[in-house]
Amino acid sequence: MDTKKRGFYIGRFQPFHLGHRTVIEEIAKHVDELVIGIGSAQQSHTPENPFTAGERIMMISRSLEDLDLYYYVIPISDIYRNALWVAHVRSMTPPFTDVYSNNPLVSRLFHEAGYDVQYSPMYNRHEYSGTEIRRRMLAGEDWESLVPVEVVGVIQEIKGVERLKAVATNGDIEDVIDDRL
Repeated sequence: MDTKKRGFYIGRFQPFHLGHRTVIEEIAKHVDELVIGIGSAQQSHTPENPFTAGERIMMISRSLEDLDLYYYVIPISDIYRNALWVAHVRSMTPPFTDVYSNNPLVSRLFHEAGYDVQYSPMYNRHEYSGTEIRRRMLAGEDWESLVPVEVVGVIQEIKGVERLKAVATNGDIEDVIDDRL
């Protein structure tokens, strides 16, 4: 019989940032293994979701290499049927007993399905937010200090800032065609 305590933590990770890293470090104190769900895995190349699931897997995996925790990073596509969502997640992941989330809907759905839901402290939520980081990328402001150095490397490798600027541009293709592509 497996006596490992395995938790589940889900986010969009657009991009993975130091707030996520800090939450995972805290969760690691309470579990033997962690299933990290990449929510909205089918979304990419939009202002709200510029990075693919594969790119987010790279960000998370590289950022957690030094953490003393066994983890699984699993992409989870949206199904847009809340009553079935927990079953969908369970069908995509290894079994887990504890759920870590600050999202009210996610917490409610897992609670109703009989899971123990733990709330994670938020760390400097104003700055450590994907929305703020993407805003800074678009504005040409410092965003690198809000993400692990490994994430900076992935975003540079995939030309993520250039992609975000291109997908956030309104207008005709002539507005986008330049050396960013």
